[in-house]
Amino acid sequence: MHTKGNHKGLPLHSANTLSVQALFDYVLFHFKQVYQLPEPLEMSYGIDRRSRVQITKTTSDFFAQKQPQPERLIWKDWHGTSLPLLFDVSSEKDWYTEDAQGKVLVHEDLIANAFYFLSGWQEYHSTTHDEFGRYPFAASLQAKHGFVTKPVVNYYFDILKEAVELAYGQKVELRDWNGKPFATCLTHDIDYCQSAWKVAGKPALQQGNIGRFLYLAWRKAKGKDAWYNFDQVQQELQKRNASATFFFLPEHAKSQGYPNADYDVLSPRLQAEIRRLRANGHEIALHGSHGSGTNAHQLRREKAKLPTQLQGNRFHYLRFDPAHSPALLEELNFRYDSSLGFPEHFGFRNSYCHPFRLFDFKNRRMTQTWELPLNLMDITLNHPKYLQFSPAEVMPTITPMLEEIIRFQGVFTLLWHNENFTPYGLAGGLQMFRDITEFVQAKGTAFLPLHTAVALSEKI
Repeated sequence: MHTKGNHKGLPLHSANTLSVQALFDYVLFHFKQVYQLPEPLEMSYGIDRRSRVQITKTTSDFFAQKQPQPERLIWKDWHGTSLPLLFDVSSEKDWYTEDAQGKVLVHEDLIANAFYFLSGWQEYHSTTHDEFGRYPFAASLQAKHGFVTKPVVNYYFDILKEAVELAYGQKVELRDWNGKPFATCLTHDIDYCQSAWKVAGKPALQQGNIGRFLYLAWRKAKGKDAWYNFDQVQQELQKRNASATFFFLPEHAKSQGYPNADYDVLSPRLQAEIRRLRANGHEIALHGSHGSGTNAHQLRREKAKLPTQLQGNRFHYLRFDPAHSPALLEELNFRYDSSLGFPEHFGFRNSYCHPFRLFDFKNRRMTQTWELPLNLMDITLNHPKYLQFSPAEVMPTITPMLEEIIRFQGVFTLLWHNENFTPYGLAGGLQMFRDITEFVQAKGTAFLPLHTAVALSEKI
């Protein structure tokens, strides 16, 4: 792909400022992942009057500063969808035009807009954090302007795709997933598998439901806690002919005052369970404990407790740290992470519905580690601090998000904890899981473990 950046504009005030070329290369790398583009592709960042596709570059110095969000954004219509734009909006112009020489000029800086969301700029520069050190949904542009369920970067790429089609006079197609139109990655964080008797049983006793308490206590005494349900989870996956990714939490002790696993991952029983899951075609990945997102020694020690073929990570409580985690994950040779979803709301934390490579702001470069963004977590649906949907409300509410993923042939990543396959977790949890997976199966999805989705992205 022949691409070039024009370095006028986007002033570089110091050696620590992001270069225009790094910004351009990062966005174009991901554009190429999504579409089957002509080669070589003549595209310039800046109006050079030579390239077949020329993208207007902002005169703003936003990326030379450290503010997390621009002062304002403007909305502009694209085929009936209103898209947010952050820099030098040419609202009176078409998105792109063709000049007399057949060159296509894109009149909005889609590169800068895409980089802002993909890289996680607002999170890196924000000073707002919740009690777990996470970037809160309420602070994001997506929350403030109501577009968390719109993958706006994919829409920006759709505009660029049409500009390329006009410039080259040929159709540009989206890439598929092993012949399927979109992918679904089913994931299961194993936080608790020994505590149903306590978490669900004690409240039952307090409410006078002695039968439930005795049943759960009896199961615990027999060594088969109701949440030790790996067989049940696998049976549900088998109904979809799906291989999933199981994230195991290696830290048993509390950390920073917060609970980690209620089990010892090195116990013979858990090690046998891990071997059984792998033998049945499922992927084992690391669930990095509290604090591991900023501590390489801790994360390395935890990684060593799981199989050597381990490729991926998801931080417990989604405690991804944008200042430290990208470089740390790359240093420890993680092929991918899957922590970037908002706990408080389903949707697109980075406004994108495909895998993407993490950006390391400290070194101003794209890392080798992929991010498989998390779109929906079971707890989000009914946690007292998050959403409080009834089971009947779930599918009508999340279907528009799923349709966006289908539209752009992206990846839907779902997190469903093992306890929520039982009657002793999320109310209606098992039926909700079935409804969601039946819906995407009917739409023709490819069910893929996370490492396979990454492998297909790397082939491009």
